[in-house]
Amino acid sequence: MSYEHIRLEISPAAVATVTIARPDRLNALSGQTVDELRSAVDEAGSSGARCLLLAGEGRGFSSGADLAGGGGPPADAGAALEKHFNPLVEAIFALPIPVVAAVNGPCAGAGCSLALAADIVIAARSAYFLQAFVNIGLIPDAGATWLLPRLAGRARAMEMMMLGERIPAEKALEWGMIARVVEDDELASEAVALATRLAQGPTVALALIRRLAREAGRLPLSEALAAERAAQREAGATEDFRGAVMAFLQKRQPTFDGR
Repeated sequence: MSYEHIRLEISPAAVATVTIARPDRLNALSGQTVDELRSAVDEAGSSGARCLLLAGEGRGFSSGADLAGGGGPPADAGAALEKHFNPLVEAIFALPIPVVAAVNGPCAGAGCSLALAADIVIAARSAYFLQAFVNIGLIPDAGATWLLPRLAGRARAMEMMMLGERIPAEKALEWGMIARVVEDDELASEAVALATRLAQGPTVALALIRRLAREAGRLPLSEALAAERAAQREAGATEDFRGAVMAFLQKRQPTFDGR
């Protein structure tokens, strides 16, 4: 499929890199952009790729929803969520492969939600995260009110969402929103290395980990233990597990085929 607002590239290492490519608009998310992202996520999931890497071209990851392209306030500010943004977030969470986000510069609004939906977020030192909806009389969306309390805790999430202030990368790391901060000129290489490592891992086990972690917040302990038991049975039936056990016994590094 051809895209106008994004790029999809699948490397020989089975990493599907989806790049928001509207640098002249600071990668603002129009309806078309979001729909293309959704198509690319689906394409990555069915392509045989074993990791998805999300990135933004130019000076920032994304400035959020493209308000300038709408021609004024919409009659229903939630309609775009139902039609465009929410299906994209659901598609990311439904992927059977790990997701990495490489964040540079501004990461705001729905763009912030998109990045934080990844399993591992790596940010450039100059990057910042922003939920400024309150500054225009709206609420954080695209999953922000679900994601942020789980990542940063309620108190910090409420501060971020109610004050609408920038959270620098270092503070986002301290708050538990992201996993790593690297120097600006190292972001691309570090993100690719991380995504490649995940793509070479036990894909079924990684998919089960991301599912269990997502469900853990709503399950009581007994159900979480039962879910782990069922997932371990599934992981234990894979060729990757059997091969890794043999590699351990033979004192060599395992290789994973994702099966």
